[in-house]
Parts: sequence; structure tokens; C-alpha cells
Amino acid sequence: MEEALPAARAREVAEAYLADGRPFDALAFLAKAGDAERLRALEREAVAAGDVFLVREIAGLLGETPDAATWTAVAEGAAAGGKEVFAQEARRLAAARSGERGRP
Repeated sequence: MEEALPAARAREVAEAYLADGRPFDALAFLAKAGDAERLRALEREAVAAGDVFLVREIAGLLGETPDAATWTAVAEGAAAGGKEVFAQEARRLAAARSGERGRP
């Protein structure tokens, strides 16, 4: 990962990881490729799936902080997928971003 890698090759590696169901492994290669568009597409997928950890990681790579609306959407996606622990964490993060206190 430390060596120089052409952007096109980094994207190929990232897509191979994604095809293998390994999105976290793909992120470093997408970042190395400077592929913000693909990162944003993955972020949208992660929001819809309610994946708190993936949303947080992608936002960090993009240098952004998800807002309350994003976390609310993550909570809805998590709840729809039966991931109540993720939904609770996303609700807590949404409350924190909106200035409210999350429930313990």
C-alpha cells in the first residue's frame, strides 16, 4: 500500500475488493486513486444499508462530517435491515449533530 500505484490500477484493486464483498479493504485504494465520486456512491449505499462504520470511514476519507440528516437516514436504513444496534448509534449521532443530547 505504501508504493506508488497508478490511479487506474488502484481503482481496479478497489473494484476487485468490492466484488469480493470487502468494502473496507477497497476504501484505501479508492482514496489512493482520488476517486471521490466512487467513494460518495459507496457512502450512499452504506447510508441506505444502515452501515454506521462504513459511513463514518468514508466521510473521514472525504474529509467530511456527516450531518444529522445523513445519520437519520443511516438509522432508517439500519432499522429497515433489522440492525437495531446500528440504528441506535446512528440516532445518537443524528441527535449529537442536531445539538440534542442522545439518550444513553
